[in-house]
Amino acid sequence: MSKEPEPTLLSLRKRIDAIDNQILALLKERLRCAQEVGKIKNRENRAKWDPQREREIFDRLRRYNAGEFPEPSLNSIFREIITTCRLSQKQADVAYLGPEATFSHLAGVKNFGHSATYRPMETIEDIFQEVERGRIQYGIVPVENSIEGAVTSTLDCFMKYQTKICGEVLLEIRHNLVNLSGDLEDVKRVVSHSQPLAQCRQWLKKNLPGVPRQSVFSTGLAAQMAAEDPEIGAIASELAISTYNLQVVVRGIEDYRGNTTRFLVIGRQSPSKSGKDKTSLLLGLLDRPGALHDILSVLAQRGINLTRIESRPVKSEPGKYLFFIDMLGHMEDAHIEDAFNDLRPCCSQLEWLGSYPVAEDDPARSI
Repeated sequence: MSKEPEPTLLSLRKRIDAIDNQILALLKERLRCAQEVGKIKNRENRAKWDPQREREIFDRLRRYNAGEFPEPSLNSIFREIITTCRLSQKQADVAYLGPEATFSHLAGVKNFGHSATYRPMETIEDIFQEVERGRIQYGIVPVENSIEGAVTSTLDCFMKYQTKICGEVLLEIRHNLVNLSGDLEDVKRVVSHSQPLAQCRQWLKKNLPGVPRQSVFSTGLAAQMAAEDPEIGAIASELAISTYNLQVVVRGIEDYRGNTTRFLVIGRQSPSKSGKDKTSLLLGLLDRPGALHDILSVLAQRGINLTRIESRPVKSEPGKYLFFIDMLGHMEDAHIEDAFNDLRPCCSQLEWLGSYPVAEDDPARSI
């Protein structure tokens, strides 16, 4: 019995080309199917984004893959495919804290893919204003960092503007020192947003002692400044390196590994249930002893798991605070809706900020 010849490099490359052509043909067919789905949704006046359906797709793909194809890459590939097909039904405009190549920009791409239209804003408040007024469909804003804590400007904007949380994104933060030359000796000033400067303070103290630091409103602006001044070293994202034609001086200069920032997607309307959701509330306490205990008791009696609680002062009323609470579940769940109604007599102010799918890489631990 003759032995089959082993494949050659040329034959394998031809096979890969044929597979690529098949993939492309199937992608085009998927896009056409998604566009037909969009037409049906338009006729029935249904939302374009169905988070439960998307979660079911990812769960099915992971089961079918059985770990053979690297799972993070699988998720990334299909996130881009699914988002592109969804955006073919209606293009998404996304506002983020600019300029280009900030971590907010990266978080937007992680959530919406590259097919969305991204619009840089000068401040977080600008993002809320544009979304509230309906000039931009979505905004993406940082809300907390695993090392530095809450982003207070975002929390303050939730107290001021009428928007709804539509989703969340967890982005692992890797800080890079970049400049025009790639030479550490050329760095005479370090520029970045205040949080990256704080997250790299020990590295800077050890490796650039005496070099002044300057805080600016975004890492993207810092990268822009480094592209224009050879004496500036910027702490910036991977995306900034290619966007502004910079060289890497040192990668990963953050003081602690596992540094993660949580971003929230804001819009005019929260999505329907996905099956694994969070709900966020903004509430004020009545002026009486045990007011916070009463609120937490209502949630505990309903068996609701809290994932976060944060207080912010009311600027116009010294000594008064509002609380931001995240909990597992969706407002469409009976126990969440009942708890919300039971909280009304316990609060001086109560607002539902939104219900949205838990980030896929979030363990959603309760506190």
